[in-house]
Amino acid sequence: MTQVVYLDHAATTPLDPRVRAAMEPWLGERFGNPSSRHPFGVAAAEALDGARAGVARAFAVRAADVVFTSGATEANNLGVIGQARAGRKHGRRVLVGATEHPSVREAAEALEREGFAVETLALDADSSVDLEDLARRLAPDVVLVAQMLVSNEFGTVYPLRELARVVRARAPHARVHVDAVQAVGKIECALAELGCDSLALSAHKLHGPQGVGALVLVNSTVEALLVGGGQERGRRSGTENVAGALGLAAALRFAELERAASLAAAKAARAAIVARLSEMPGSRVLEPGRRARGIVDAILALVVRVAPAEVVMHHLERRGVYVSAGAACQSKKGAQSPSLAALGLGEDEARHVLRFSFARTTTVAEAEFAAQALVEVQRELAAVNA
Repeated sequence: MTQVVYLDHAATTPLDPRVRAAMEPWLGERFGNPSSRHPFGVAAAEALDGARAGVARAFAVRAADVVFTSGATEANNLGVIGQARAGRKHGRRVLVGATEHPSVREAAEALEREGFAVETLALDADSSVDLEDLARRLAPDVVLVAQMLVSNEFGTVYPLRELARVVRARAPHARVHVDAVQAVGKIECALAELGCDSLALSAHKLHGPQGVGALVLVNSTVEALLVGGGQERGRRSGTENVAGALGLAAALRFAELERAASLAAAKAARAAIVARLSEMPGSRVLEPGRRARGIVDAILALVVRVAPAEVVMHHLERRGVYVSAGAACQSKKGAQSPSLAALGLGEDEARHVLRFSFARTTTVAEAEFAAQALVEVQRELAAVNA
């Protein structure tokens, strides 16, 4: 039987058995609606409150600051659209990072159709946020600045603290929203440290369940996108996913407890693959921003010149190695990644970017197996193309 090595953890992670155990009672014998007043509902509400407190602890905020959502896409939509609409009496300008996830970028485009002016921030010579460009654009009519913390495509860490300080000094009404999906469990994400007003996260990137996330919101208001029952303090209507919320809280707890081990595993896995680069002619690591703020080792982007990344990816699949040709959300659309375009990669080179991503469960043996498979695939394809 072919060995299976899964190295696409930035797309999703396997469910941790400990997280499953935390959810299990609420997938069977316990089933109350948290809004009901009878004992079944009260028990559900208490469980939800406990999950909310657990999420809040991870970000050093109040439990009331946590809004449960169906995932990070909804959290980003609510953080971008909801906060911009809530602040429109002060202005209608929105600034968005150059490498944002589609759930942020397209949310901003939706605001543009409503009459907001949306501008894309520039990158500096180190492929990090150009803070001087940001400062020039800021004015009292800017109501939202959205900037991710860690790139989902190449692992770049962006300077959120510095960005937030510039925003506070020049745009008093602006809210700072952070997509922290790839940062949580890898770097410090306390909101007070980052200086942001809202932060989006997703459980399934942390060995938690798919279909649940949260928007952490401090000192800010949002205009609800989902209305009806008034759940989540009127910020997100809909019966809460109690089992999912408990899964998110448990996944966060283990991610923080085991962060050091996770970082060590990712670093070792990355090194094992990079060590074989000399056997892959023309291939190189794509590390934008490493000099400025660093890269998280959990994401490794490689430019593979021998063939388009999707071709290489399918050849690796036949050897039991699962990676991605860029981010999952972007590859499904089949279009060039705006993030790669922002870095100055041409359309052809962007098609050759292969992404490996690691988790705390990744072993050096798995990474070495994947590296050997990649070397063999590139040799085979080079021979075919010769």
